[in-house]
This record gives sequence, structure tokens and C-alpha cells, in this order.
Amino acid sequence: MGKSKKEISTNVHPNKIGIKEAMGYALGDAGNLFVLTYVSYALKIFYTDVLKIAANKVATLFLVTRLWDAINDPLWGAIVAKRSPKKSGKYRPYLKWVAVPVALAQMLCFYDISKHTKNSVLILAFAYVTYIAFGMMYTGINVPFGSLASVITDDPEGRTLLSTFRAIGGGIGGAAPLLVAPLLIYDTHTRADGTTFNTASSSGMFHFALAMCILAIIFYMGCYFSTKERVKSEAKPKFNMKEAYVGMLKSRPFVVLAITGILISGQLQFASYNNYLYKNYFENTNLSIIGSIAQYLPMAIMILFTPKLVKRFGKKELAGFGSMFAAAAAILCFIIKPGRDQSWIFMITLFIIGFGYSFVSITNWAVVADVIDYQYVKTGIRSESAVYAVYTFSRKLGQTIADYVGLMLLNKVGYTEEMTRIGYKAGVSEGILTICTLIPAITYTLIWILYKFAYPLTKEKLEPIYKIVREDNNATEGSADTAEAISE
Repeated sequence: MGKSKKEISTNVHPNKIGIKEAMGYALGDAGNLFVLTYVSYALKIFYTDVLKIAANKVATLFLVTRLWDAINDPLWGAIVAKRSPKKSGKYRPYLKWVAVPVALAQMLCFYDISKHTKNSVLILAFAYVTYIAFGMMYTGINVPFGSLASVITDDPEGRTLLSTFRAIGGGIGGAAPLLVAPLLIYDTHTRADGTTFNTASSSGMFHFALAMCILAIIFYMGCYFSTKERVKSEAKPKFNMKEAYVGMLKSRPFVVLAITGILISGQLQFASYNNYLYKNYFENTNLSIIGSIAQYLPMAIMILFTPKLVKRFGKKELAGFGSMFAAAAAILCFIIKPGRDQSWIFMITLFIIGFGYSFVSITNWAVVADVIDYQYVKTGIRSESAVYAVYTFSRKLGQTIADYVGLMLLNKVGYTEEMTRIGYKAGVSEGILTICTLIPAITYTLIWILYKFAYPLTKEKLEPIYKIVREDNNATEGSADTAEAISE
């Protein structure tokens, strides 16, 4: 006999979501990546080549601004956590409130203040103020947006769906700057011998920032109107900032998550240094477009298969395999060191790395949601925004380390103001090649080691956690007393 309607209904998760809402959530990350990817991709070049700020001073700028983020990000987490939910939810309203400020702050980062003053101190001060403002506003929208996934649904399959579509949204938002910007933000010059090279365009960079500003606002609003918070938040949140953050530091899954966040975000940021490689070694800035396709195309393909692979093998297991694949390709590229006429080798390497990394990228945000659930089961404290705020800071820290190390290495190999006006220079350009192949080899290897040997939440260990969270979400009171059943 077939199952009754009642029996069938009990097999359907009460907070199950469909593709339509997952697509709506994806719009939010597209908005994030329109502004963040462009800043990550082009701001260093804008500072060094347009504003003529020395590479070591830019490195210091990124380092100093992140010192403020060490305070700013946890504070945002606490502010969001302590806010009582309104009719439109606890996290969704921030998409509406902060969309315009973060988009405008991104645009101002690319305003050429040197048109009005040649005073290097004023130019540097303007860079500090606008970049800090962007960082603060980005955290103000990214923390609640990331936390939103954990309250849209507590269904594990639904969260994998959200993470998958977030990767799609991020791919769309990231593709615009990476594929289109290289065509618009450079001026082409011809040498006496007929060869060409590129220099950064002040007006091109600003106008592209304006376009990203407008798109980000539209997509943030689309996310706001097409998502819903189903998992109830506490009417009067009881958030102890010290207790929540100390609990994270004692949690092995969270510590590993934070460290992998530093490495993942750091490598994504470091990939922007390939622009110096394309400009000053291969002497072809259009390679940036091909390189972006090489990295994103595997992800676009694997998005079709990842949810089923996660269901069968688990997130930790899949991320470990993918990072191992990426590490092997990166190490091989460093050993080969492609010649100036062998850019195709570099592109093939990026494609292979993109295939391996796609498993890490697509599952990443579902892993964050798992750690949020784990923290709740262990401590009895709902701290979605706090966990996400610290994770956001870890990713920013990764970006900072990548920028600081990369810029200092550029300075060390001889990248000076002269290099902003010319293409290839013997010795310096080879140094850039070494930087752009060695650092990824190290980073992807560390990511693989952490996922393979340090991150403890296997597919089997997550099942009882999902069960406890589901039961607590269906009840009026939590079940913190069952936390002892889950061990590190």
C-alpha cells in the first residue's frame, strides 16, 4: 500500500525552501560581490597607478584599516545580535538600510582626488577615510546577510541549496568586475616598435565603480523582497558578547573555520595580483578575462553536481578533496614557472585550480551554517550574527595579509612608479611571476591540511546536531541540556 498524506507530509521538512527563494538569496551575494570584487580587483592598482601612492604605503594602509576592523566587526555582530526582530525579520532590514551607503562608499574609493590636490598627505588621508568607510558599511550589510541563511531555513538540504545559489550569485557579482572591467579601466599605448602596453585609466575606474554601485543597490533590494525568515529569532535576544566570543575561541570547528576563512579569502584577494602579472610580465591585460573564465567556468559546471555530492559524501569530505586537487595544480605551476610566451600554461593551471576550489567555494557558506548550529548545541546561545561577524573579520584579515604581503613583495622585487608607465622589465617581472605562483601553492596546501585533518564536523557527526536544532526550532524552549551529547 502507498503512504498516506499524513505519512508523506512528515517526511517534508517544515522549513523547506525552493529554488525561487534560493535565487532571491543569491541576489544578495551578487550585490556584495559587485562592490567587493571590484575593490579587491582594482583598488590596489588605482592607488599605485592613479593616485601614485607607493606600494609599501598602500600595504600599511590596508594593515592599519584592518586594526579598526578588529573592533568594528565584532561590534557589528553584537549590534545585530541584540536587535529584536521586527515584522520584516531580524536580518533582512539591513539589506534595505545599508545598501545605498555601502555602494556609495565603494564608488568614493575610486574617486581621483589627485585632480584637486597634489599633496601626497591629503591624497593618502582621503584613501584612508574612504576605504575605512567602505569596510564599515560592507560589514554592516554582510554580517546580517550571511546570518540570514541560518534563519531562512534550518533544513540541511535547504542550506546546501542556499550555499549553492549563493555561489552562483557570487559568481555573477564577481564576473562583472573580472570579465568587463579589464576592457574599460585601462588605456592602451603603443611603443615605437609597434608593441603595446596598458596603463590604468582614472575616469574608466571611477565610471565602472559607479556602474557597480547602481547594480549592487538593485540586487540588494531584490534579495530583501524575495526572501523570508522562517526560523524564529528570540523576541528579546539575551546576548552576552563576552560569553559568545569566548565560546567560539574554545570551539575547534569554529577555530578551524576562522583559519580556513583567512586562507580562502586571502587567496581570493591574492589572485588580484595576477593583474600585475598580466600587465608587467605577459603584457596582455585581456588575460585577466581569460583567467577569470578559467577559474569561474569549473565552478559554474560543478554547481550542477555539488548538492548531490554533498548529500552523498559530506561538506568536509568534498572540500578536502577539492582543496587537495587545487594544491597539486598550484604546486606544479610554481615548479614549471611559465615563460612570457606560455601564458596558456598559466591559464590551464587556473582552470584546474578552479575545478578543485569550486568544491570549497560552493560548500563554504553551508559549512558556516553548520558551525553556527554546532555553537548553539554546545552553548545554548543563538549567536548567528556573532559567529558570522568573527568569520567576516577572519576573511578580512585574510585579505589584509594577502594585500600586505603581496604589496611588500612587489616593493621588494622592484615594483616602482616607473612600472606604472611601462610593461615588462627584466628581473622585476620575473619576480612578480614567482610571487603569483608561490603564494597560491602554499595557501591551497594549508587549506587542504585543515579540511582533511583539523575540521571535525564530518557528515556523520552533523546528523545529531541537525536533529537537536530541528527539535529546538520546533519547540518553544531550547534543549541546551542535550549539548553534552555532542563531542568535539
